[in-house]
Amino acid sequence: MIIIHATFNVIADKHQAFIEEIQPLLEVSRAETGNISYDLFKSTDKDNIFTMVEVWQDADAVASHNASTHFTSFVGKAGNFLAAPLDVKSFDGQAIY
Repeated sequence: MIIIHATFNVIADKHQAFIEEIQPLLEVSRAETGNISYDLFKSTDKDNIFTMVEVWQDADAVASHNASTHFTSFVGKAGNFLAAPLDVKSFDGQAIY
């Protein structure tokens, strides 16, 4: 299982545009083969920070997602919303319980 945390530091006055732009990515990504979950969370203590938490079955599912039109389209627009570079961390994990 591959777990990805992508942290977005969104420009203060672009929150709504960011949310509108990322909604289609969320919906379509959740339907992809190999996707276990794909959720966006807003920080509870920092207004401009959002974290995408993705869980994929394997590296092939991640590679397919990263090559998809909906993903590459969003990535091409993401810079318009970000106050800092995207911070992405990837983990190879297995559920313990």
